[in-house]
Order: sequence, then C-alpha cells, then structure tokens
Amino acid sequence: MRIAIVRLSALGDIINSALILQFIKDAYPEAKIEWICEEGFAPIIMNHPLLQEVHTVSIKRAKKTKSLGLLLKTISKLRSLGKFDIIIDLQGLLKSAIVSRLIGKNVYGFDKDSIREGLASKLYSSHAHIAYEENSIWRTIVLVSQALNIDITKEMLAHKKPSLFYTKDDNISKSIFSSTQKNIGFVVGASWPSKTYPREHFVSLAKTLDANIILIWGSANEKEDALFIEANTKNTQLASKLSLVQLTALIDNLDLLIGNDTGPTHIAWAMNKNSITLFGPTPASKMMWQGPKHIAIESDSQVNPLKLNRSDMSIKNISFESIAIKAKELLS
Repeated sequence: MRIAIVRLSALGDIINSALILQFIKDAYPEAKIEWICEEGFAPIIMNHPLLQEVHTVSIKRAKKTKSLGLLLKTISKLRSLGKFDIIIDLQGLLKSAIVSRLIGKNVYGFDKDSIREGLASKLYSSHAHIAYEENSIWRTIVLVSQALNIDITKEMLAHKKPSLFYTKDDNISKSIFSSTQKNIGFVVGASWPSKTYPREHFVSLAKTLDANIILIWGSANEKEDALFIEANTKNTQLASKLSLVQLTALIDNLDLLIGNDTGPTHIAWAMNKNSITLFGPTPASKMMWQGPKHIAIESDSQVNPLKLNRSDMSIKNISFESIAIKAKELLS
C-alpha cells in the first residue's frame, strides 16, 4: 500500500502529526508512507525512518515572490508523483485539499463542519467528522484511524514512541550542557507577540531555578530577548543558531523544556521530554496533549478556540512562581 500524508504546515502541526507514522506502520508493516509539506519544514521529518520519502511544495515561496513559474513547477511536480492507494489530508485547508487532489482522487479528509475552510471538503472522496474545537492531535488520530480502518486509542497515544529523529552529525556539542546541574531550555519566542512570555518574567524564573538554562531562539528579535535574559542572570547561556534537526537534538538532551505555545515545545512532546508550555491567547485543550511529562500553564483568559484573539496579552499574567513550582515537580 502506498500512502500519502498531506500536512503542509505549520511547524508545530507537522511535529504533532508525525506520531501517526508509528501507528500506521504497526498496522501496515509493508506500507510505503510518503509526506508532502512546505519546503521550509521538510528537515524536521526528513530523517524519519518510517517515511519512504518527503516531497516538498513551494506554495509559500511562490506566493511571497508572486512567482507563477514556481507555482506551475510545484503543480507539475505533484502530478508526477505517481499513483497512491490513499491520500490523507491532515490539514483541512483549501490549499492542502488542492495539493491532495493533484496527486490523486482517493482523498480522505475532514467534512465541511470539521474544518475552518469548509470548501476544502468538496475535494475529498471520503470524510471524517470531528469537532474543529477538539484537540488537534486527537483530530489527526481520528482522521487517520477512519481513513485506514485502524484502531488508535488514547492509551496507545499515552505510550507513544518518540516521533522525531536526528543523526549523530546533528547532535549538539556537550559543552553547552552541565554535568552537575539539571539542564533546562527556555523557548523565548513565538509566532505572535501575544503568545510570548515576557523576557523580564523569564529572568525572574531563571533566578528561582538551580539549573543550567539554555536560551533557545530563532529570529533576530528572539535573540535580542535571549541576550537580555542572559545579561540579567547568572545561570543562562545562549544556544547557537540551530537548524530544525539540531534543535531536535538539543531538546532531546535536556531535562526540561519551558516555553511558549510554539514549535520547540511541540518537539519536546514528540520526543517524550519533560515540558511546560505557556498559553495566553491559544487554548491548551486544543493545542497540546497533556500528561505526566507535559504540563500546560494557562493564563486567566477565556479563550474561544473558534475565534482566537491575537491582541490577548494575558500570558504576561502567568506568575513565574507557578512555573517554577511545576518545573521543580517535573525535575524531582
């Protein structure tokens, strides 16, 4: 059986979706599973041993550069992939539905009442219904379960194997880690300012923790915040600029990761590492799967999962003391 998984973006969603591969392979050991995603996110799953191949699209770049030629090249590439027995669109957007139909007709996706862009469902040959406000990881599980007629339970999800991989060449220098203290990562950035915990609060948190703290950043603004935290504490240090795979390796070597609702905290969940995720304008019940190792701390905001408010700055109301308590519990 040749299976195509379509999940074009974003980083956190691709990371959270990767766990389905182990369940598909358990049910269909001979299956050839291929993934279609945006080129910028491909490295995070390129090393996955259960994937036959990762195919990339350049839709974002074509849109940004207004390049019709690049878009046509992407369409041609998709049409040349050959026949799939089934295509599963995990994303449920019009663009992912179009990509799915370009590679075949037997497309399984969410019905019109289960996705934000209901028009996408018209391009699917088969549908699954699960409320849009339901946990996004469980939505993925239900869709794949129905599409492939396999049983994936919440108990199986609780005992999942790590779902991201890296090679020894991607591993991080041991010099950044302490051999005498616990190693904690702080993820200082996020895709929205309102999802970002204030850097002054991170400073206060660092001062309460007896640990070697590694500051993880991506953009120039995030680096500036990380430098501020480093300058105002004695137990923090900046990580270098990391690729997605190197980031996975670093997180796999930590004792705990603390950060905003963003890609790196999802990596910690995928790798079964201790994590604390901070939520302001986004709902923890939808965005992450909690458990003994993975704790969500939410602000006092009443979040509507159907209409997120990017101006909701309530994440700043989360006390650093409450985070420190949970951190010490996880590390004890």
